[in-house]
Amino acid sequence: MKKFIRYINNEVLVKSANLNTANISLKILAGILISKFIAVYIGPHGMALIGNLRNFLSVIQSFAISGLYKGLVNSINEFKDDLIKLTKLISTVFYFGFFSTILLSLLCYYNADTINEFLFTSNYNYTYVIETLAMVLPFYVLNMFVFSIINGFAKYKLLLIINILGQILGLLVTLILIYQENINGALMSIVITPALNVLITFVGIAFRKSYVSAIRISKINLSVLNKLKPEMIIALVGAIAIPIVMILIRNYIISEIGIKAAGYWTAMTRVSDYYLMFFNSLMALYILPRFSEINSKIEFRKEVFGFYKTIMPVFLVILLLIFLSRSLLINLLFTEEFRPVEDLFGYQILGDIMRVLSMVIAYQFLAKKMFAHFVILSVFLFVMMYFSSIYLIDEFGVKGAVMGHFMSYLMYFGIIVLTFSSSLFGVLNEDKID
Repeated sequence: MKKFIRYINNEVLVKSANLNTANISLKILAGILISKFIAVYIGPHGMALIGNLRNFLSVIQSFAISGLYKGLVNSINEFKDDLIKLTKLISTVFYFGFFSTILLSLLCYYNADTINEFLFTSNYNYTYVIETLAMVLPFYVLNMFVFSIINGFAKYKLLLIINILGQILGLLVTLILIYQENINGALMSIVITPALNVLITFVGIAFRKSYVSAIRISKINLSVLNKLKPEMIIALVGAIAIPIVMILIRNYIISEIGIKAAGYWTAMTRVSDYYLMFFNSLMALYILPRFSEINSKIEFRKEVFGFYKTIMPVFLVILLLIFLSRSLLINLLFTEEFRPVEDLFGYQILGDIMRVLSMVIAYQFLAKKMFAHFVILSVFLFVMMYFSSIYLIDEFGVKGAVMGHFMSYLMYFGIIVLTFSSSLFGVLNEDKID
């Protein structure tokens, strides 16, 4: 436990202050301003349509990079002193990403009508937005590629500056487009602002010219993809399944209750995303690296319960304050038209508590490379989330969507606890974790 506190004080808080706090704070501020503009100039129906497009964009971006770039960051750190292996790694990832992105862009462009009907129904025609997305997707992927290289070489200050500049630029463009073009501007801003971060590409190339010249098609080595395959699968499952489930649930709410109700649910999920940002950052900074070092049940148990005793009470107090001030938050983030969102806070917050409790233990799957367990449980979670939400929406209206969120993560937490029950509650000894 002392090691945990010392690490938080000496490492996590320092890194957060220098790298993540400013970046995440700006993300939250930008999200608040954008949410307010959407609420004022567009309304709940626009919030629903924008939610579907955001989720779809997340899926497409994840498919385009094929889950490769997270693995690229880790592998660069491993091979940075071996130029031959590094060249093969960068060349393989670049060309694989390039060809998969071009294929995906063509599929989106020539199936824009079908995608439009899936996301917006036949009542809205935003085919041009999907076509624009297809055209700018390669710029996003190129940015992510160079961004991953910079990240792999631990150029954190450069990453922070690029992120902040990109977010400020994206925020300004988004607010201007929403103000001038309402829903059309909001939808267009979603697809073009990620590509506006082309600054990342140019700055990255300027600082890593030697590695640009090392990208050659002759250096492609498919064994690199085999090495990255587990991380690719993990990244794709998490990044694709959740947005698709959210689109399906939102579409069901639209068809059964109405588009305004779907907008209320989308607004609730946006608030949830805001307060979970800091926690997710802390998890990535401490939990995964620390669990990777743990080999005994005793250490694992101490870390899990130590986290629950120190961090969770703070998190619970924050969530309680959010719940009690939900009326004020709706006035701040949205408008009076979004007042029905107030009824959704309770189950959403309960679900997020179960989600956080689960994540602390579930990180052990990744730390110990238990990829099959992680994928199977993730698929179970997404299936349960969809079917429980649909059933409860039929029974309780839009409130059923947040009830389904709570029930799904409650069951997910129970299964994870059972999976690691011997490590968490068994007889303490120095055995390795099951």
